[in-house]
Formats: sequence, structure tokens, C-alpha cells
Amino acid sequence: MGEGGALNAVLASESLPASAAPTFAPVAEPRPQVSVLLLCFRDADYIRAAIESAFAQTVPCQIIVSNDCSDDATFDIAVEMVAAYRGPHRVSVRRTERNLGVSAHFNDAMTLAHGDIIVMMAGDDIAYPERVATIVRAFDQAPDAMVLGSDFDGIGTRGEPIKVSFRVRPERYELDYYVRIGRLIGLLGATMAFRRCVYDRFGPLLGPIEDNALSLRGALLGQSLCLRQPLIQYRRHPGSVSGTVFARDEPRAVATRRRYERTVQFYRGTADDLESCLRQMPELPEPKRRLARQVLAMYRIEADAREAIIAQPRWRWLGPVMRGLAQRGLRRKSAERALKLLLPRSWFGLR
Repeated sequence: MGEGGALNAVLASESLPASAAPTFAPVAEPRPQVSVLLLCFRDADYIRAAIESAFAQTVPCQIIVSNDCSDDATFDIAVEMVAAYRGPHRVSVRRTERNLGVSAHFNDAMTLAHGDIIVMMAGDDIAYPERVATIVRAFDQAPDAMVLGSDFDGIGTRGEPIKVSFRVRPERYELDYYVRIGRLIGLLGATMAFRRCVYDRFGPLLGPIEDNALSLRGALLGQSLCLRQPLIQYRRHPGSVSGTVFARDEPRAVATRRRYERTVQFYRGTADDLESCLRQMPELPEPKRRLARQVLAMYRIEADAREAIIAQPRWRWLGPVMRGLAQRGLRRKSAERALKLLLPRSWFGLR
């Protein structure tokens, strides 16, 4: 199929109303090795800088700007920029018929991605020009690597440098890392890239958040990388996904409870995705399957523990606490949680 035929196929597959159909810029040959998914929602103040940074990539890419049906000017700005684009990338812009949420929006946009490597971008971040080239080189040098992230430079609303706390991942690691450190956080989604088999092998993501699920899928299939080179400017602001998802900018009276409630949803969704992947991998070597089951148990236990703390009488805390004490990776955290049985909920931010 020629390039024009491929574009027609994409248009036919959208099934969107005319007002929401993708807008395409002039195309480039040959078919790009990399697809950039630039996912945006209510990013009108930042989307120009994000798209410009995607256009500035030094490796020709397929760039999909996908708006999750936001109620601001984000989509209109993106349409204008794509229509005016002249350059080496194959660029399109589209929006969903209705707001889908983070993971479902990602699944929706993935149906249009054709690259062997998928690079994630957010509508409020800025990629450095060498980002895609560095990612391609890293994957070429590490054939067993399935997913990678990178360091980043934090910026605020106006682009000013800020410090953003995020636990540094090892440069290379596998499933045992999650069990060893006892933390259920994957690569930072804004910095992620992955081989498309990480998605195609298992199908659409389950759960509400994409980064943990993709991180664990990559670890199931091979190694994970975290490049020490900052490849993006990661923006923190009140309307950012991380700010709203984790209630970082809400009053303390409600933030802790909402953060617990949302974390329960994320952990359960990630556990469901990992469990589904394991069912689809009967060939997985038993040592790796045991590690994956331990990670799965950690997600389930932590979800149950948080739900018990916010919604159950104290005697119901004992089950998750005891399971955590028996689970490698959760023993210290579960011991700390056991001490909370003796304290008023208000001492750790709950009513």
C-alpha cells in the first residue's frame, strides 16, 4: 500500500464525525520507524511548545497529535499547526468523540501508530530535539530492552526550572527490581518509549493509567532501561495529569483521601493488566513467572490495604497487613502500616 493508501486507511478506521476527523500534513517517505504519540487534554497554554518540540526531532517520525476531547482551544491550535507544517515528519491531528481518560485515550491513539518504536509525549511537556534519535540508538544498542524512560528537567507553568521529585531508576533492570525495592512505580510515562510488541503482544491496556502497565509489560518481555540523559522538560502545573490524578494541588483535607482512592484504582487496574498478560504467556520461564506473581501480589495487597485504611474498620486492616508481612518487598511498608492501627486516622491525613 502506498503512502496515500495508508492515509486513507487511517481515515477509514477512525469512525469519527467529520468535525473530529484527523487532519493530515503533507507526508514524507519512507515509512517512519518511530511513531510519536503526543497525547493532550486541556493544554491550550502549552501545546504550541509541545508540538514545536515534536516537529524539531532530528529523526523523521510519524507524529500523532491526539486530543482527548478537551473543552478548550488545544485541538484548534493543533489543527492550525499541523495544517501549516512543512517538514520531514508524517504528521496528523485528531480528537476523540468523547473524553476517554488517560489509558483509554492511549489505546485509541495506538490504533493509528505504525512505527516499530512508540515514543510518548504529553501536550504540556517539551522534548529536546535529540530525544527520538537517542531513544532509537539506545534500543539498537540493547536488543533485549523493550521499554525505556529517561531523566528529565522539571519546569513550571512559565517554563521556569523547578525541582520535581521522582525516584531514579537503574540504567537497566528487570522484574526482580520491583520486588527488591518494594515500590510499585514504573517509568515516568512522560519519558517513556517502547517497542510496539509491548502493546501488540497483549492488546489494549487495562486500568486507568498507562505507565505502570507498559513498564511491567516491558519487564515481562525483556529488560527496562532508564537513560541518564534528560530528554524532556517535564512540566508540573495544577492542571497536569500528575497534579489532578494524585491530588497534589488539592487541599490536604481532601487530597490524602482522593490520593488513596485513586491509587487503589491504579493498582487494581495495573494488577488486572499484569494478570491478563501472564495468562497470555504460557511460555514464560518459571523463575520469571514467580517474580511476576510476586509483583502481582504486591499490587493486590497494596490496593486492599489502602482501601481498608480509608473505608474499613481497623480489624479489616489486619488481612492486608499480614499478607504484606509475608510478601517479600512489602514487609517494611506493612510493618509501618501495622503501627497505624494504634494511631488516629487524622494523624496521617484521613478523617
